[in-house]
Amino acid sequence: MLATPRITRASDGRAAAPRWWTWLAAVEVALAVAAVVLDVLIPSLVLVLLAVVSLGVRHQGPGTLGLRRSRSPGLVPKMFGIAAGWSLVQLGLTMPVANHLSGHRQDLSQFADVHGDLVLLSVYLLLSWTLAAFVEELAFRGFLLSRIREVLGSSRASLVTAVLLTSVLFGVLHSEQGVIGVVLVSLDAIVLAVVRIHFDTLWAAVLVHGFDNTLGFVTFFLVGPVYGLW
Repeated sequence: MLATPRITRASDGRAAAPRWWTWLAAVEVALAVAAVVLDVLIPSLVLVLLAVVSLGVRHQGPGTLGLRRSRSPGLVPKMFGIAAGWSLVQLGLTMPVANHLSGHRQDLSQFADVHGDLVLLSVYLLLSWTLAAFVEELAFRGFLLSRIREVLGSSRASLVTAVLLTSVLFGVLHSEQGVIGVVLVSLDAIVLAVVRIHFDTLWAAVLVHGFDNTLGFVTFFLVGPVYGLW
């Protein structure tokens, strides 16, 4: 069993992570990146498994990955408002701009069968709140974001780098939606990371992710896949 590490202090007076923890975090990041790039099994579940092992080795709780109660009142309606607003930005700006500039569009054909199928809609909504919203947020905005920041340090530049790296990897996770899909999902991931950091809880990102998917699937059910408002 690993010995309890000695806690040192950083120059700003905060507790600094022991050096071997930083090396361990680097190994965890490398394994996570490999799982996503190589599309190992279901990468998000692989990352969550890594997170469970990581917390066990560190003797830490899930709160260190952001799974803690929000201090912001009315979190659910706030996150629904953010999801609805971002959905409008997606339809009115990011999707059509990406489509027109590239001459291609995000491949959403895998969701075409949802149109008019209430049973399939129910299945997708269940999966969107479990495998997508919770598991993917825990994997990327919880575990991977935290470990990359542990490797890079606590500066603002390291935070920006960690957000960008996790967002690009999240886009790669959705490579079945084509190159445009990777770009658009990466932009979505940046928004989710900002929400998670601003509200200091992973539940904020889980809620925005879940509500955004729900709005999308309900739209697909009513009119089929939508690729922008213009």
